[in-house]
Amino acid sequence: MNYYVVIPAHNEQQFLSFTLDSLLRQTLLPKRVIIVNDNSTDETENIIDSYTSEHSLFTKLNTTSDTLHMPGSKVVNAFKKGLALLDEDYDFLVKLDADIVLPDPYFEKIALAFRANPNIGIAGGFAYEEDAKGIWKRNHPMNNDHVRGAFKAYSKRCFKDIGGLKSVMGWDTVDELLARYHGYEIHTDENLHAKHLRPVGNAYNKKAKLLQGKAMYGMRYGYLITLIASLKMALKQRKKNAFFDNMEGYLEAERNNAAFLVSEAEGKYIRKLRWTNMRKKLLPF
Repeated sequence: MNYYVVIPAHNEQQFLSFTLDSLLRQTLLPKRVIIVNDNSTDETENIIDSYTSEHSLFTKLNTTSDTLHMPGSKVVNAFKKGLALLDEDYDFLVKLDADIVLPDPYFEKIALAFRANPNIGIAGGFAYEEDAKGIWKRNHPMNNDHVRGAFKAYSKRCFKDIGGLKSVMGWDTVDELLARYHGYEIHTDENLHAKHLRPVGNAYNKKAKLLQGKAMYGMRYGYLITLIASLKMALKQRKKNAFFDNMEGYLEAERNNAAFLVSEAEGKYIRKLRWTNMRKKLLPF
């Protein structure tokens, strides 16, 4: 199977070479890798150039964007610019962060999953992060049927059906909800350990605090689901402000009649799915 990889990279001099080396070690090599140098001010571009000069599968794209690290929009916008350089001669497409180290057979196993089950729309492994003692431990706060946005693979048909990626915080939840709406399955492989070299969210700007609630409004969650989901998030993160920030973001989007991210029919499906999952957790039997 053929696959393309797009890597958004903003000031990734510390980690990028590890990511690119792990791609070169894949037992199933990508057909093409687009590395989007997104307004970097460090040595990221020089590192990219050293790889593109030696390996024809790598292509560099320089682009400019806001220097603020706004979760969702910045990385997805960079991804879309890289995607524009690719044709449609692929079986699956990968959005990969520039601080991920993948095991050698990672994409060979992803390809086998797509081939074995054409109904799989999104596939991936699990993220592991190194603790203070140098031990790599799984860090996956979501359900086990969720693929982290740092290393998501999409079948071409699924990617087209969901309309690509949304430039918002929570895009890696929106895509899976839409994939399910269109009848696709989410495949995760617990044997595929992706090493995440940098903890999540360390570079986020303060302006990002309302974006989660705005995304919940955009996904047509409705007030009650947003309230419950925000409370759960605050308890899990042990950050009470997360609840108030989410609700403020939701209400602000509602007041401003912000554009929805999904259609009315998709929103109805999403709400039904959310209520179903909540009931299962409350009443597991």
